[in-house]
Amino acid sequence: MPMTPEDRATMLATIGVASAAALFADIPAAARGSNLDDLPPPLSEIELVAQMTALAAANTAGGRKATFRGGGAYQRFVPAVVDEIIRRGEFLTAYTPYQAEASQGTLQAAFEFQSLIAVLYGCEAANAGLYDGASALAEACLMACRLTRRDRLAVADSLNPRYLAVVKTYTEPLGIGLDVMPTAAAPALTGEHAAFVLQSPDYYGRITLSSDATAAAAHAAGALLVVSADPMSLGLLRPPGELGADIVVGEGQSLGLPLSFGGPYVGLFATRMEHVRQMPGRVVGQTVDTAGRRAFVLTLQAREQHIRRERASSNICTSEQLVALAVTVYLSCLGAGGLRHLARLIYDRAHYAAAAIEALPGWELADPEAPFFCEFVVRCPRPVAAVNERLREQGIVGGLDVSAAGEARMLLCVTETNTRAEIDRLVAALALIKEQQR
Repeated sequence: MPMTPEDRATMLATIGVASAAALFADIPAAARGSNLDDLPPPLSEIELVAQMTALAAANTAGGRKATFRGGGAYQRFVPAVVDEIIRRGEFLTAYTPYQAEASQGTLQAAFEFQSLIAVLYGCEAANAGLYDGASALAEACLMACRLTRRDRLAVADSLNPRYLAVVKTYTEPLGIGLDVMPTAAAPALTGEHAAFVLQSPDYYGRITLSSDATAAAAHAAGALLVVSADPMSLGLLRPPGELGADIVVGEGQSLGLPLSFGGPYVGLFATRMEHVRQMPGRVVGQTVDTAGRRAFVLTLQAREQHIRRERASSNICTSEQLVALAVTVYLSCLGAGGLRHLARLIYDRAHYAAAAIEALPGWELADPEAPFFCEFVVRCPRPVAAVNERLREQGIVGGLDVSAAGEARMLLCVTETNTRAEIDRLVAALALIKEQQR
């Protein structure tokens, strides 16, 4: 039941505050959000259903649109078996039991997820999942500082800006410094740096980690190499762990999860066995029970609720196990051969699109010599907003605006959901946009 005015008055008097508004006096007015007094009147259930139905219909108006937008979240094909399995009652209703050891099925699913991610990233150990790719990278940065006992990070300037913003949110309150520097195989690190933080493929689609030279440069300075890697690209590329990376993280959305307006997703996190006790989140282990049967246990939970506060490696609380299960089902269905085939398909379609666009008058690749997987930056003859408006009229969702130095640039993405016909439609629409400019 809602509190009465008398209840509120009693609570305010107890804490010595004159009004509810006074509780938020220290927060700038511009940051307080909308005024709840301005909310529209309540709706009946039938009115609410009608309104939500109308809003939902707007999402599909005009049919499916050809989408060429990425930047960290991707339109992927999700096999029906993924949804079929994660909606089973034994998984859907019990995916985050307080005593996880009571559910062997939940623990085994987490163990299989860890095993798949460790193999995919070329590492010895992985955890049971974090919130998303951005928070996984921020946690990796904090872990690197704990391991090296240093309080400064070198971050490549090609990192996803949203990931960088989350890293800053995590590190600034702890007094950890950030040096943003050019992406290079041999970064200019000093003895103050805990790690070099790199993304590959980077925010602009370029493959930035292709040898162990970067790891060697970081290790020579006594620092670690932290890599945020697109898991789908590893169907073709060597895993960062094999190239000397100490901590490898990523976003699991590409592996069987829909876009879902931004979540829930799952952060991937893997590292060397020697660092596992500093790894955030949960770690499930395999053992045998008293009868000698295969069994699973929650081996590590290095957060404040379970161990002494000063020894906690994170405060990761939420279980992403149901989402991680979707990733596990997706990878298990594909298998190693299927992942390689899918990654090659994506690579070929993306390069077909890039070559066709580059052949258009007035359009060119921003970095034609850089190897890429599924994303690439195009120089546009018109502002990106205007280009996307014209594409939208053709039923096409264009790329992200990554314009720089007064130059119009668009980040385009091609996935397995983009057919050759859709790519040809995009190319034709771009050619028409240039023609209309004359």
